[in-house]
Amino acid sequence: MVLAHQAILEFSTAGRGTRDITDAVAGAVRESGIACGVAHVFVQHTSCSLTITENADPDVRRDLETIVARLAPHGDPAFRHDAEGPDDMAAHARTMLTDTALTVPVGGGRLLLGTWQGIYLWEHRTAQHRRTVVVTVLG
Repeated sequence: MVLAHQAILEFSTAGRGTRDITDAVAGAVRESGIACGVAHVFVQHTSCSLTITENADPDVRRDLETIVARLAPHGDPAFRHDAEGPDDMAAHARTMLTDTALTVPVGGGRLLLGTWQGIYLWEHRTAQHRRTVVVTVLG
C-alpha cells in the first residue's frame, strides 16, 4: 500500500537570488507521517527553480548566480522574448539550466539530506514574486 501526502507551500521572493525552503519542506514531510519514501518538490513557475546546494557558505550560492548569469545574461540583445522586461528570457533560460523539481529520500520521517545540503527556491526574475511549491511525499 502506497501512502501519499501533498502540501502546497507559498513563498515570497525578494527578487533574483536564493531562498532556503528546507525547513518548510521538512515540515511538509513531518506532517505527512510517512516514515520511509520520497519527497518530490515541484515549483509551479517557469522563471524560478529549485536546487539542492551547500547551506553553510552563502558564497556558494552567490558564485552559482555568477555562473548562471554568464550562461543566461540579463538583457541579452539576442533574446526576443521580453514581454515582461529585459530579465524575462534570461529567467526562463536559467530555469531550464537548473530544474523545477527535486526528489529527496525520506527516512525516519525526515528528509535524508547530507550534512551541508539545503533546498533552495532560486528566483531568476529581478523583481519580487510570489511562488508556489508543491511537496508530494510518497511512502
